Amino acid sequence: MLAQETASSDTVGVWSTDVSGKLSGSQAAYSNWQEGGVNSLAFTTSIDGLAERRGRHWIHRHQARLAFGILRQDFDQDDESEVRKADDLIRLESALRYQGEGFFRIFNPTIAGNIRTQFAKGFAFPGQDNPYPDDNPRGGEITDGESRLVSQFLAPAFITESIGLTYEPAPWVQMRLGAASKQTIVLKDQLKVLYDVDFDRAARVEAGAEYALDVNRRITEDIRYKSNLNAFFSFNQTEDPPDVLWTNVLQLSVNDYISTELEVTLLYDKNIDDSVQLKEVLSVGVSFDVL
Repeated sequence: MLAQETASSDTVGVWSTDVSGKLSGSQAAYSNWQEGGVNSLAFTTSIDGLAERRGRHWIHRHQARLAFGILRQDFDQDDESEVRKADDLIRLESALRYQGEGFFRIFNPTIAGNIRTQFAKGFAFPGQDNPYPDDNPRGGEITDGESRLVSQFLAPAFITESIGLTYEPAPWVQMRLGAASKQTIVLKDQLKVLYDVDFDRAARVEAGAEYALDVNRRITEDIRYKSNLNAFFSFNQTEDPPDVLWTNVLQLSVNDYISTELEVTLLYDKNIDDSVQLKEVLSVGVSFDVL
C-alpha cells in the first residue's frame, strides 16, 4: 500500500513535528603518564528538526540539522592552547508536494530547496593538507604557529532548487528526481579559489538534475537509522561524476536521555577536490526532545 494512503483522516491538515537536541562531550587529562597521551577537552551540541503537514492534496515537509562543536587539546596549567572547531553545520531543506489522482498520486509533483553552510570560521593547521594551490600566496606547507582560513559563514554555502517528482513507497523512505539549479556561494574573496568560484562573482551557478533519497527507519525500539543522499548532475560536466553528499546516522538509545550516535558523511565535488571527502563522528551524550 502506498505511504500516502496510510494517513488517517484525523491527521489531515495537522502539523507533525519532531525536534530533538543532543549535548555531548569528552575530556582526557594526563600527569606523569609514561605511555603518552594528549590532554583534550571537546564539546558538541546539535539540533535535528522535522515538521510535516499532510493536507488532502498538498504535503509540506521541512527539515533542519544544526551542529557545532569545539576542541581544545595539548594544554596544561601553563599553556593557553587555542580552541579549534570540531564540528559545524547548518543544513535546511524544504519541499512542497502535490498529491493528485492517478499517476500523480504515486509520483507527486514537487518543488524543493536546500541550503548547506556553517556558523563559524574554519582553518587548516600545521600537519594538515593545505587546500590552497602552491602558486597562491597562501599555498605551501603550513608551519608551526600558522593557519589558513578555509571556510566561514556563507563561504561556502551550497544552495539547490529543484522541480520534479517524489515517490514515497513507505512512510520511512522518499525518493525525488527533477530538474535543478545549484549555486556555490562564496562571499569571502580569498576563499573563492578553494571552491572554484570566479573572483569577480559571488557564486558559481550550475544547471542540471538532482536525485534525492531520504531514509528515516527505526530498526528496533532503541536503534534508528537515518540516511540522506543528494546527487547533482551538472549539464556542463556530463562526463564527470555527479556532486554527491551522503550522510548516514546510526542512533542507539541507552535510555530516555543517554544515546550513542555514529555519523558518516561522504562528499564529492570535482570542482573542489578530485578525491572523496569523508567525515566520521562517534559521540555519546545527553539527548532531549524539544517538540
